[in-house]
Amino acid sequence: MEKLKYRRVLLKISGEALLGDLDYGIDPGVTSNISSQIKEVVELGVEVAVVIGGGNFWRGVSASVNGMDRTTADYIGMLATIMNALGLQNALEKMGIITRVQTAISMQEIAEPFIRRKAVRHLEKKRVVIFAGGTGNPYFTTDTAAALRALEIEAEIIFKATKVDGVYDRDPLKFKDAKKFTGLSFLDVLQKNLKILDSTATSLCMENNLPIVVFDITKPGNIKGVIMGKKIGTLVTKE
Repeated sequence: MEKLKYRRVLLKISGEALLGDLDYGIDPGVTSNISSQIKEVVELGVEVAVVIGGGNFWRGVSASVNGMDRTTADYIGMLATIMNALGLQNALEKMGIITRVQTAISMQEIAEPFIRRKAVRHLEKKRVVIFAGGTGNPYFTTDTAAALRALEIEAEIIFKATKVDGVYDRDPLKFKDAKKFTGLSFLDVLQKNLKILDSTATSLCMENNLPIVVFDITKPGNIKGVIMGKKIGTLVTKE
C-alpha cells in the first residue's frame, strides 16, 4: 500500500483552466485529464472536494468595471461556476467516480444545497464533492470559497491547480529569468503580492494554518504526486 501524505484535500480549479485551447467554454480534454487524475487518487482512498471558478464563462469584476452592478455581475459569475461544476461532474461520472455537486445558492433541480455535514458524509463514502456557487455572496471570490469550504470540511491542504509548475516572482511565460519558489510563507505571499489566492483567502488560510500547494494540473500524475508527498510545485505554509 502506497503511503499517503494527505487523506482529505480540496482542489481549487479556476474556470480559465477548463478552457484548454478554447476561447470560451469547457474543453472536454481538460475535464477528462483532471477527472482521470482525481480518479487515480480516489482509488487510493483519498477524499477529494473541488471548488471551481467561472472565468471561462464570466468574470464578475470585469463586468462591474464595464458598468454592470457588481452584485448582479457576481451572481452571474456564481451561475457560471455551477455550469462548470456540472461539466466536471459529468466527466468524473463517465469514469465511474460518484460525484455530488453542492451549491451555495439554491438550485435544487440540478444540485444539492451546501450542507457541511452532508458534504463530509459524501467524502467519507469516497464520493467527490464539487462546491459551486462560490460562497453564495457577492464581493467574495471562488478563492475565498475554496479556503472557507476547506476549513469547513477539515481538509488538510488546498491544491491550487494552475497551468504553470509553481509560483514565480514574475510571469514565467513573459520573463525567461523568472525565479520559481519551492516554498513560501503566507506573509511572503501577502507582502510580495503574489496572488496565489486573493488576499482574503490567503489571510483565512494563514489564520487557520491551512497549507496551499500550487502546481501544474495539465501534467498527468501531478495530483497523485503531491498526495504521495513528492516535491511538486510550490508549498505555502505558515512558516
